[in-house]
Amino acid sequence: MDQHLHNTKQNQQPTPPRLLQSSFVVCLLAILCNALWGSAFPAIKSGYRLFEIPGNSPASQILFAGIRFFLAGFLALVFGSLLQKRILIPKKSSIPMVLKLSVFQTILQYIFFYLGLAHTSGVKGSIIIASNTFVAILVASLLFHQEKLTRRKVAACVIGFAGVVLVNLNGEGIGMSFRLDGEGFLLISVVAYAFASSLLKIYSKEEDPVTLSGWQFMAGGLVMIVGGYLLGGRISKVTLPGMAVLIYLALVSSVAFSLWGILLKYHPVSKIAIFGFTNPVFGVLLSTLILREESQTKGWQLATALVLVCVGICLVNKPPKKGKVSEKNR
Repeated sequence: MDQHLHNTKQNQQPTPPRLLQSSFVVCLLAILCNALWGSAFPAIKSGYRLFEIPGNSPASQILFAGIRFFLAGFLALVFGSLLQKRILIPKKSSIPMVLKLSVFQTILQYIFFYLGLAHTSGVKGSIIIASNTFVAILVASLLFHQEKLTRRKVAACVIGFAGVVLVNLNGEGIGMSFRLDGEGFLLISVVAYAFASSLLKIYSKEEDPVTLSGWQFMAGGLVMIVGGYLLGGRISKVTLPGMAVLIYLALVSSVAFSLWGILLKYHPVSKIAIFGFTNPVFGVLLSTLILREESQTKGWQLATALVLVCVGICLVNKPPKKGKVSEKNR
């Protein structure tokens, strides 16, 4: 009985500020985060072109990503310190949290992402990475016991994932081949993201989410810079437009991840993670608009995918009937 009360108290959501009690505001902020992350796809491609980073050089891409994340962490800490009118330094007891978070959120997720993407097709890569929403909900429910895995959540993930698959069906073909250094590495990246989401939720109860995101980005970014350089990665050309893109990418990471951390602190992982299905939709749409790429995804596919993703989001965020809640909590 006492253990049950302890677990209930441990998993209880902290009371959010008044602004974050509005479902509309939470929805807008979650969509903003994913729109920013979606805009990173065309921005990264532009960055590779401006810095003359070859598409077949994962080491240089890791080096570029490391610089981006280190700068993102620095900017997050600067802006956070100005807003909170104090220097954001983690408590001594929070340092292990920062290091663990940087391993899962930045180092493992992005190193395996860049290495895996170099050995698989863009379609398969996009679909595998999009599964991180489903995996994050499974990890939060089954491993960390932060919430219950209901049929509604499973249905929402299946419907939302169907939208992601649809938006990526562009004629390249998915194929059934599997490479450990391709699809396997991307799956490791997905699992790392899922663990990072649950860890961030746990750690944000004891430490400020912006402080956590800023320091973990700097720690993870530094490891990626050193690792990318030792693997032979180099950035041969630096231009003003390239630096502008790099700063934008750093801002995307610092703003989006800090906001995401705040949302996860006050709301269940499933309620926030489900918005991740909008990320690839924004990626396809913005790549078409910004890079002027001839997207093979037809307009009806994009519209249908968006509808499916929205249905999934609504299913997870629809409040359950009071009768059902009381019955489950008995």
